[in-house]
Amino acid sequence: MTTIGFIRHGSTEWNRLGKLQGQLDTDLTEEGRQQARLLGLRLAKETWDGIISSDLTRARETAQIVSDLSGIPLIRTDKRLRERKYGQVEGTTIAEREERWGPNWKLQELGQESDDELWKRWIELEAELIQAYPKGKILLISHGGFIVQILRVLRMDSEDFLQNTSLTILLRQDEGWELQLYNCLTHLQSITE
Repeated sequence: MTTIGFIRHGSTEWNRLGKLQGQLDTDLTEEGRQQARLLGLRLAKETWDGIISSDLTRARETAQIVSDLSGIPLIRTDKRLRERKYGQVEGTTIAEREERWGPNWKLQELGQESDDELWKRWIELEAELIQAYPKGKILLISHGGFIVQILRVLRMDSEDFLQNTSLTILLRQDEGWELQLYNCLTHLQSITE
């Protein structure tokens, strides 16, 4: 059975500022790199077959750091793991969005990728992963908006905000995916205590 570990990339300056990044390319902060290093050390004690990452810089750099410290090979990047495209609202804070488009900005057509478009990306990648790794364990380094939407459609969503470098594990069963672990941050305990 295929096991997938979804990892949200490390922190960025825009995360700190509350800006919606979408598919704009932003870099990790030093804090984000430290989060990735701690995750890499944690994963060095686990068995995973490889890492596939979004091609956006913040995810790709997270993947490289995790790979370097864990010894888990970085197989490739894949643009289907990119964050949801948010169109005109990318690069803005909530206050800026509400000022420009009002409190119902989410209901307006501002160039956002639809749920169906995002789901189509996942279905295509999911089929490839199940075929290529029928008994494998693969880490997918992606973005909060992408991962949360996949979990929501799979009816595994939670009220807990998906944190940077959190690990969420799904196990493929005959009837679909089973949630094994959600939003786990045990690797960050040393810097939060």
